[in-house]
Amino acid sequence: MAMNVLVLNTGVVDLRRPNFEFADELVGKGGLAKCKTEDMPNYSQEQLREWIEQGFATAGGPGNTAPLIARTGLKVAVGVNLGSGNYDGLDAQGRFFHDVMTANGIDMSQTHIHPDLPTGTTFIHSTSGEDRGGIAYFPNANNDFDFEIFKGAVEKLKPSIVYYMYSGLSDRGDANGGRDLAEFMKWCRSNGAVTIVDSHTLTGNPGELIKAGKPIGEYRLLEPLLPEVDLFFTSCDEAKLTENTLAPGRTWDKFTEHENNLHFLDFLTERFWRKACPERSRGNNRTKLFGVTVSDGAYEKHICPDGRVSGPNKIESWFMGGEVVDLVGAGDAFRAGLITYIGRDLVRFSDGSIDFAEAVQMGNLFASLYIKAPLDDRYSNIKTYDKMLKVVRSDIAYPSFEALRNALN
Repeated sequence: MAMNVLVLNTGVVDLRRPNFEFADELVGKGGLAKCKTEDMPNYSQEQLREWIEQGFATAGGPGNTAPLIARTGLKVAVGVNLGSGNYDGLDAQGRFFHDVMTANGIDMSQTHIHPDLPTGTTFIHSTSGEDRGGIAYFPNANNDFDFEIFKGAVEKLKPSIVYYMYSGLSDRGDANGGRDLAEFMKWCRSNGAVTIVDSHTLTGNPGELIKAGKPIGEYRLLEPLLPEVDLFFTSCDEAKLTENTLAPGRTWDKFTEHENNLHFLDFLTERFWRKACPERSRGNNRTKLFGVTVSDGAYEKHICPDGRVSGPNKIESWFMGGEVVDLVGAGDAFRAGLITYIGRDLVRFSDGSIDFAEAVQMGNLFASLYIKAPLDDRYSNIKTYDKMLKVVRSDIAYPSFEALRNALN
């Protein structure tokens, strides 16, 4: 049976400890950076395993999406590089990542064990209050993502949706100015898959960079890539950084956030559907859905195969009640919900008749359930698809998180 969703790249373990002050020194206080393997702290495998067993670790990257999709009943596989080691062939981080995925029903048959580089690892300096610590990401084996290896995964599993995480975080995956990844996604489309790629927040202090209009080189990778993807959602900060890089000049603070989000989606339409690729102004016989996630929902704009364009439209979340535990992975969880909805109704997505607002609302629901879950139990709030769809179609704003959870049970 063909796979519904194949999630690729960025197999990573996130470790959170209050004594990871070194992350502040590496990336700056409150900063986020992609670091070099040779700068990774020399913690022993035994020490890393001990922290993992003590509950200081979560599975990042596909760990923020694949288990959520699988819990609804879709068939999901993950294709990643993990490091070799003494824990049944994997290093401590790779074993943890692999075990979390398999425990949640994920097909891990497309795991590539890298002989030289360790599993990707993020050290997060957890702090109390509003003072955010540094986030130091070491891509390690992710840096050597080989498209030829994972073309084999696509050919074997025949997924309906291919989701690559993330543009900007793999030296080899981002090679040739992003054109290698663009060609890979084009190849996936030619093999019948709906394609989605996202970019990772590539700075720890986006506000200052947005105000300064400073370009971020990694966002240039999106130039060849976006015409080859069917789905693309980014955060409002990333949207500004992306346009600052690809088409600098807008003074964002002269406009409301609403106006900025509408403008960015119109910019994407013009840049990647019309001027750059005139044939895509007619849809190129494919449905396209782009969007921006915000704190209270998301904006979407879509083009149908016959060239009809709708939006931008704001879809306010009905699931805001409750206290946030951790915002890390919110965008990934949103995309998991979006992918789940589209994966369950691919025919109507492909012909442009799907309910786009409902698809986005499913993303809003997943994001809310994920960021309000405890770190040691991030997936339990996600229920079967029928239960999730019933809540999305209830057409009410839930006054509390308890009311939302009761509706799902």
